[in-house]
Amino acid sequence: MQVGNARYLKPGDLPETVAVFPLSGALLLPTGQLPLNIFEPRYLSMFDAAIAGNRLVGMVQPALGESPETPNLVRVGCLGRITSFTETGDGRYITALTGICRFRLMEEITGHQPYRSFRIAPFFSDLKSRDEEESVDRSALLSAFRAYLDANKLEADWDSVERASNMTLVNSLAMMAPFEPAEKQALLEAPDLKTRAETFIAIIEIVLARFGDTDSVLQ
Repeated sequence: MQVGNARYLKPGDLPETVAVFPLSGALLLPTGQLPLNIFEPRYLSMFDAAIAGNRLVGMVQPALGESPETPNLVRVGCLGRITSFTETGDGRYITALTGICRFRLMEEITGHQPYRSFRIAPFFSDLKSRDEEESVDRSALLSAFRAYLDANKLEADWDSVERASNMTLVNSLAMMAPFEPAEKQALLEAPDLKTRAETFIAIIEIVLARFGDTDSVLQ
């Protein structure tokens, strides 16, 4: 996998430890792009260190119901590379992360920095996830997406949707959908692309059931 001018192809290309950015409801998936508005001093410091180093940050959600200050974290997150960066006049950073691979948090690394760092166990299979392209039921995925848009009276750029690869389509739809944090975590932890697509469809079916409109989902 190539992200910007960096290539991540084997275990040695990935760090053993990473600074983590806990953010509820944020979902980053491999190859996906996640825009961020950084303004807290501790996270400004984190991004300063990342930009001066390998430009890698770990996105992870706090465990449900946890305090936002020093929360327990869910164990699976996604490693992202800073691929765009702008500093605003009021000192904020407007950045975007491009997803590389998921990871499992291991032990926390203690130190003097104001943010948290962990040793991680990367999901190396994500580096070759394009091998899973053909496993996705694209027709069912697009039917579910179209039904969701119709129920919410939304539009989509269907030309771009049709041109997207299955991996880009699945991960982009999962990231952009306004699901609850637990549902987003389920999408992140899906073991493969096929299961993630099926999980997305299942969540859409549940959402549409609230509208009383499930008949169109799988047609």
